[in-house]
Amino acid sequence: MVRRSTDFAHGWIFFSYFYLRMKAIIPVAGAGTKLRPHTYTQPKALIPLAGKSILGIIIDQLVDAGVNEFIFIIGYLGDKIQDFVEEKYPHLKTHFIQQNDRLGIGHAILLTREKVADDEVIIVLGDSICEYDVRGVIESSQSVLCVKRVDDPRDFGVAEIGEDGIITRVVEKPQIPKSNMALVGIYRIRETPLMFECLDNNLKQGLTSYGEFNLTDALECMIGGGTLIKAVKVQNWFDCGKKETLLESNATLLRKMGQNISAEHQFENTIIIPPVSIASGCDITNSIIGPNVSIGECVTITDSIIKDSIIGSFADLKDIVLTHSLIGSDTEVRGESRSLNIGDNTEIDLGKR
Repeated sequence: MVRRSTDFAHGWIFFSYFYLRMKAIIPVAGAGTKLRPHTYTQPKALIPLAGKSILGIIIDQLVDAGVNEFIFIIGYLGDKIQDFVEEKYPHLKTHFIQQNDRLGIGHAILLTREKVADDEVIIVLGDSICEYDVRGVIESSQSVLCVKRVDDPRDFGVAEIGEDGIITRVVEKPQIPKSNMALVGIYRIRETPLMFECLDNNLKQGLTSYGEFNLTDALECMIGGGTLIKAVKVQNWFDCGKKETLLESNATLLRKMGQNISAEHQFENTIIIPPVSIASGCDITNSIIGPNVSIGECVTITDSIIKDSIIGSFADLKDIVLTHSLIGSDTEVRGESRSLNIGDNTEIDLGKR
């Protein structure tokens, strides 16, 4: 009995020490140009997705796995990122680092050096939503890069993997790929001092890929120096980079996460076709909603049909048929059937004259 008690105490001390030294780094400084006009007024990471936000899904995954200290690298519209995190996650220990010059992900990670010190980290890019064993990755005894097989790897960082699952080489956007295993933007690093040394050397030497200081080049430096990094395949990788793939990801996540309709709403003469997510304070009348629709807070919809779409908070839609549409917050839309991509604070009248 004494030994069992001692083992338990030892295990608890190790567990607590491990998680105190594990920090999450989330770069969210990008301008999200492929999702304009929405990203003119809202960071890509805060675009609603299946009843949450992209950033909210990432944070929830890490918190559920035991991470409680986060470093956010912010830039464009960074105040909105900080407001969101501080409002939704007041219990977390958070740091916000400004990246004024967008020189690449590698440069962004280097800015966190003082906050990280010698602690181990998990780096998750602010648009990398994946299904994977988060706790397993965090608790790995080796550094880990998460990967997914893709049809055309030329637009991604690519990992070449040995038969033992250890990564032998990584390269950013190779023109002649020797592997189709793409890096999905999730990196669990144990050897942080070496990572920062490689990043610093690359910056001093001006070593860039496609005009940016990439994390991939620093990881290749680590591998070349003898660091063993394991590849872990993710089950699913949800692309949030542009309108079409964002809507596909929304539909997939809605099917996986199930229907979520707030109890605070008014539906009159309305048909709901699941799966849908409807936030609180919505007033929907004489309409058909779904399938695959996410609706933000305090949206008003009248005499409309909406499917396969994302509707931002405080939007006002009337006499409209929407399919495969992405509608920003504080938007007013009137008219007939269209597929739309409308940013925040917009008024559109599609009525015939």
